[in-house]
Amino acid sequence: MVEMTTQHHTASQGSMLSRSWSMAQSLGLFWVLVILCAIAIYLSPSFIQVGNLMNVGRQVALFGIVSVGMTFVILTRGIDLSVGSIVGVVAVTAAMLLASGMSIPLVMAIALVLGVVFGAVNGIGIVAFGMPPFIMTLGTLVMGRGIAMTIANGEPQNLGDATDAFYFLGGGFLFGVPVPIWIFVAVAVIAFILLRSTAYGRQVYAVGSNAEAARLAGINVNAMLMSVYVISGFLAALTALITVSRLTVGEPTAGTNLELEAIAIVVIGGTSLFGGEGSIVGTVIGAAIIAVIANILNLLGISPFTQQIVKGAIIIAAVMFEVYRHRQRH
Repeated sequence: MVEMTTQHHTASQGSMLSRSWSMAQSLGLFWVLVILCAIAIYLSPSFIQVGNLMNVGRQVALFGIVSVGMTFVILTRGIDLSVGSIVGVVAVTAAMLLASGMSIPLVMAIALVLGVVFGAVNGIGIVAFGMPPFIMTLGTLVMGRGIAMTIANGEPQNLGDATDAFYFLGGGFLFGVPVPIWIFVAVAVIAFILLRSTAYGRQVYAVGSNAEAARLAGINVNAMLMSVYVISGFLAALTALITVSRLTVGEPTAGTNLELEAIAIVVIGGTSLFGGEGSIVGTVIGAAIIAVIANILNLLGISPFTQQIVKGAIIIAAVMFEVYRHRQRH
């Protein structure tokens, strides 16, 4: 009993210190974002135009929603490589169901459930069969892309008569702001409250900091791990619906490499790949940093191939910094 109390105190204290450190990091990242925006305006005055800022906001929203789910996973010292493929499967499924005449609310419900099922499959593989998260989600990444290509026969799927009504989700405006931005704000606020102000959030940090200590403290570690992969799958499906709505077509290749973008955003946002440390605020700023950098490269006319090189270098630099920081602290 004494041991469990001590472990519980240690896990709680560790998670509180980690969250305080994460908030300090977020403040530093905010100034990095401000400097990047200043550089963008200097290099290309068109950056500050309303139309361009709306596009940046949409990019932040699409990257950000799936990255919020990835934050939950990485906080528990896991990783989810399947989110891009989930987007592909859900995109073509939703498009085909809409084209068949099914109602929009029902299609959206089925799509979100499909994302939850994918997340649950990842969680079961990791929890019940002891699969390493990297291997398990790599498997579902490959399977998911194969499923998307098979059911769509490798072809883009049109929405049929549902195009106009469904377009509002990804292409509409609410009070002059694109709807995807409102959705991202809602997702980020809910995730922030969940991690900062609930027992569930404290348990996520505790599991990532030390799974054994969390288990001794009475936390159901397996249930926690299952839940974060379900959240990740759900938010990937939500991203897919917004993408289909925006493009008015379901592409089986939708979401390709999205997992890399999400991991980069989460790491740049200060969430540790070693678990137990990070914040939703950092992820939101990380998404904005990636979107601003991508926008600067587009405005400067840098080719997509060169942009991939730049993004790869940013990911490597962010991970190297994270590894260095982890070694310094341990």
